[in-house]
Amino acid sequence: MLQVAVVGLLLTVLIERLLIPRPNLRRPLSCWWLHSGLWCVGLALLYAMTARPLFSAINLMLLWLLIVMVSNAKYHSLREPFVCADFEYFSDAVRFPRLYLPFFGFGKAALLAVGFLVYLWAGLSFEPAVSGARSSALLLGAVGLGLLWCGQRDRSVPSFDAEADVRRWGLAACLWRYFRAARVAVDPSTLGSPFSTNAARPSSAPLPDLVSVQSESFFDVRDLWPGVKADVLSEYDRLAGQALARGKLQVAAWGANTVRTEFAYLTGIPGDRLGVHRFNPYRVLARRGLPSIAAHLKAQGYRTVCVHPYDGSFYGRNKVLPALGFDEFIDVRAFNDSQKAGPFIGDCAVADKIRELLDDPNRTQPLFIHAVTMENHGPLHLEKVAASELPTWFDRPLLEGMDDLAPYLRHISNADRMLGKLRETLLDQPGETLLCFFGDHVPILPNVYQAVGAPAGDTDYLIWSNRRQTATSPVPLRVDALSSRLVACAQPASAASATAPAL
Repeated sequence: MLQVAVVGLLLTVLIERLLIPRPNLRRPLSCWWLHSGLWCVGLALLYAMTARPLFSAINLMLLWLLIVMVSNAKYHSLREPFVCADFEYFSDAVRFPRLYLPFFGFGKAALLAVGFLVYLWAGLSFEPAVSGARSSALLLGAVGLGLLWCGQRDRSVPSFDAEADVRRWGLAACLWRYFRAARVAVDPSTLGSPFSTNAARPSSAPLPDLVSVQSESFFDVRDLWPGVKADVLSEYDRLAGQALARGKLQVAAWGANTVRTEFAYLTGIPGDRLGVHRFNPYRVLARRGLPSIAAHLKAQGYRTVCVHPYDGSFYGRNKVLPALGFDEFIDVRAFNDSQKAGPFIGDCAVADKIRELLDDPNRTQPLFIHAVTMENHGPLHLEKVAASELPTWFDRPLLEGMDDLAPYLRHISNADRMLGKLRETLLDQPGETLLCFFGDHVPILPNVYQAVGAPAGDTDYLIWSNRRQTATSPVPLRVDALSSRLVACAQPASAASATAPAL
């Protein structure tokens, strides 16, 4: 067993050399203790269950290889290596395979699954069980725990720049230290949300309805390539030309991880204050309840509603959003298949749902509606666009490798149509209604970016009123400041300083 453990450990180091970004071999000794300790503990657990040393070691190496391959796929699409919070996505990949497996590769996933089943059969059939395995496994486990203890004595603090931490510490040590960091309780008062205190209403003046739309993968794609027609975002241009505020939005994610931007917008808390929770703030932190724009407006007398046309359990939104102050969460069950635009519920269907909420004759409170759209969610490379459709969005032929831009333009055109429908809805309202519209992150289009260059990662935002239309110059803004900006825009000038949360 000792020989198998040592050889297997050396092979895990070779497997790690496949990782992108590649970790430095000249890392602190404590990181090697952690790497070795995790290997020994994992091997001991499998050996105790199977009593087959070679079978156990190969199983563990295959798991390590899988993590490295998933990390490389993630880095290719999202510019970020695998982190501890990503283990949750393994179960999500089973529940929502279309959202994840295409980025890893359906063929690759199927080959691994079949190969693993064949290997399980062969390993259990041809390698005999070893007598006394449990005592050997107990000893190996004790050695592993000792190594983890030695590695943990180094109190180095992660930077939570995942790429930098993986380069200097290696993947195993990085995963362990992020796991330990996630176990530390966070005091919400230290996070500095601008909604920590809810000011009382200064007057009995009617409150405007507020609508915010977090648009999936929305950004001004015309900045990416000049071949995109200018009128693709004509409704956006019309609203931006009359907006109370507009400009580039510095978001908390690149390519995916919508909840990072969503959390920053709702709570006003920058990601760099969250430590390890910045990678998925909905997994633990947000479920405990935190100050948010929803809770703030609820205290002012608003009814707060979130609309997201997807499975409510995805990212645990059905638990997180009530904890953040929403009275009602409307998920995909409120829609039907006829409202799809591609594989997901269309943006225009969400606009119809917002109209339905605003036009409810029985409502007695002002509304804050936060919609998180789904239509433009990837993987876009699974969708096909006929050549006859391309002149609708492009005024020149696509360059080689740019095919995925066409389905993106098809969906972003629908986002623009959604804005037109919302404009009509809001203009029909008897009182003032404000619309905040913004993108959560740029889309995953690696082949397109290889052909024309990748965007910086900023998206776009606007805040528009159906009663106070003006022309403003673009002002860049962080997403964690956007909700406070919306609240400030909703207040009369004399009351803004008294009721709007401090920026």
